[in-house]
Amino acid sequence: MKSVKTAVGVDFIMFLQKNLWLMALVLTAASCSGPHKASDINKLSSREKKDGWQLLFDGTTTNGWHKYGGGPVGSAWKVRDGYLYLDTSIKENWQIKNGGDIISDEEYDNFELQLEWKIAKDGNSGIIFYIHEDKSKYNWPWETGPEMQVLDNNGHPDAKIIKHRAGDLYDLISCSRETVKPHGEWNLAVIRSLNGKLDLFLNGENVVSTTLWDDNWKKMVAGSKFKTMPGFGTYKKGHIGLQDHGDEVCYRNIRIRKL
Repeated sequence: MKSVKTAVGVDFIMFLQKNLWLMALVLTAASCSGPHKASDINKLSSREKKDGWQLLFDGTTTNGWHKYGGGPVGSAWKVRDGYLYLDTSIKENWQIKNGGDIISDEEYDNFELQLEWKIAKDGNSGIIFYIHEDKSKYNWPWETGPEMQVLDNNGHPDAKIIKHRAGDLYDLISCSRETVKPHGEWNLAVIRSLNGKLDLFLNGENVVSTTLWDDNWKKMVAGSKFKTMPGFGTYKKGHIGLQDHGDEVCYRNIRIRKL
């Protein structure tokens, strides 16, 4: 009996060693469940810096981002109280005047992205990754980059469509379990991509797992709305994007590390 306990103990220790990043995610999710002071957000600890984390949003400016296709971030993307938000005062077609989709200056291949988001009532947005920025071929970032959906499930019409709900890999894979919080509350999203293994987390739960770029991925894309977009989901390095879908959305604690 003693040897069995010892074996279990060893296995447990090995599990912990292999899944430290997952443990850190759970702890981060717990810390995001309550209110934050402005002084507590958009910062990295010395340990996080040592582990390779970098801020993609400094809490005061839009440095490190630009409008998709080139040019500075539009004036409708504003910073207030330590978060980045889209001011929807003036609409222009289905997006916002001086808004538009914004993307990171840098490109990433293997990465782990963490951020918090909250959406307005009936709102829609998205976190897009592996964006290939070439306006001569692609007018929109979602013509190349897959998206983790950001949505008010209780109000937006997209919530009635399978694979279009908050936390879904948009139009490709539904959440295994819905963990999204109501509109107006902060959600912790994590996108982790390593050598083609993609995992999406929402509020500490692993809600989507899949493999990029293999035959099954290509088959899945061929059965989606992206089937007419030959560049979609094919790039193995690209920008991170935040979507202007014409609704107010807030982002903070945007951080990334290369894997």
